[in-house]
Formats: sequence, structure tokens, C-alpha cells
Amino acid sequence: MELHFRKAFDTLGPNLLGGIGIVIYITIAGFACALIVALLVAIGRLSKSKILGRLLAVIIEIVRGTPLLVQFFYIYYVVPTLLNGFLAIFGMDTKIQLEATTCGIIGFAINYGCYMSEVIRSAILAIDSGQREAGLALGFSENQVLFHFIIPPALRNSVPVFGNYLVMLIKDTSLLAMITVQELLLRTKTYASQTFLTVEAYTILALVYLALSLPLSQLSRIVEQKLKQVR
Repeated sequence: MELHFRKAFDTLGPNLLGGIGIVIYITIAGFACALIVALLVAIGRLSKSKILGRLLAVIIEIVRGTPLLVQFFYIYYVVPTLLNGFLAIFGMDTKIQLEATTCGIIGFAINYGCYMSEVIRSAILAIDSGQREAGLALGFSENQVLFHFIIPPALRNSVPVFGNYLVMLIKDTSLLAMITVQELLLRTKTYASQTFLTVEAYTILALVYLALSLPLSQLSRIVEQKLKQVR
């Protein structure tokens, strides 16, 4: 068994390094886009437009009510087909095909953006109304008060939750193997099917994910503690 583990580590290890790079790239890009989506959706939910608020609420329920894996499939297989059909109506013969990595980033941005938007919205509502009144009294406009006095502390208060979502996202990148992204799970699955070292390969994979997520969890705690000291 020890010999098999050493063999699997020596051969699978270098292959997983490329997968780690892809996972880190998708995690950073997906989380950054999700944060932007979350902020925009949260602001939209709190806007004075009831139509916009209800529309965004429906979209959030749809996203939260369907599995992330199904959303990846929909973006990768269905969206290009719909776009090609729509353009064909106008006589444009195109063959749009989104890259799997791009679909993964879009999927994470939409899915995690919807979940995180509720965190930001709750954090904004929790801010003392006195800050808004103070900003208006100083002559700032509603938008200036929102972006200078309300959103910054709301985002700061949401950091611990964001840290949890970041750890979840890096683990959810394993779902991208189903749409052919050459991340860690797909590389491990291919290796295990070729060598039949199933136990060794997937044990190494689990350890790699632990090595990626544990430092993020620790970093999240450190940032949380630093923010508490600032307050």
C-alpha cells in the first residue's frame, strides 16, 4: 500500500499542480465576479423600484432553488444553443460555444452572487440609520451616503461570511469536472481509471483540497480578528 501511495504521489502529484492553478484562477475570478454581482443585486433589492426588487427576488429564488451543477450544465450546453437560435432569427449563422472555464466563472458569479447578495442586504439593513441621517445632514446625496457611509461597514461586517463562501467555492470547483474543466477531480478521475489506484488517487485529491481550504479558513479567522480590533 505504501509503495502504491508513493507511486501515485510521484505520478499524479505533478499533474495536479496544473489543476491547482486552474482551481485557484477560477476561485479568484469567480469570487470576485460573485462579489460584484452580490453588491449590485443587494443594491437593486433595496432600491425604491418595486418592480426591480421583485424581479431580483424571483431570480434569487430560481438560482437558490436549482443545483449549482445543473446551472453549470445550463450555461455550458443550453445558453450557447439559445444564443445561436436567437441570432439565427436575424439571419446570423453563428456557432457560439462558451469555454468550460468561462462557464464555470459565470456559474459561480451568478450562484454565489445571489447567496452573498442576501448577506450584503442584511448587513446594509443592520447599519444604524443614524449613519444615513448624519451623512444627509452633512450635505451628501443618497448615493454618496450609500457608497461612503453604508456599504463599507456593511461589507466589513460581512467578511466572516464571505470567508466561508470562499472556502465553499474552492471545494465546489470539483463540480466543473462535469463540464470538462481540467481541474483536480477530472485529472484524478482520469489517472485512477488508467492505473486502478483508486484509493491512493482520491486520498491524495482529498489531501490537496484540505491543503487549499484550511489556509483559507485560517486566513478568514485572522482577518475577522483584525476587523474586530479595528472596531
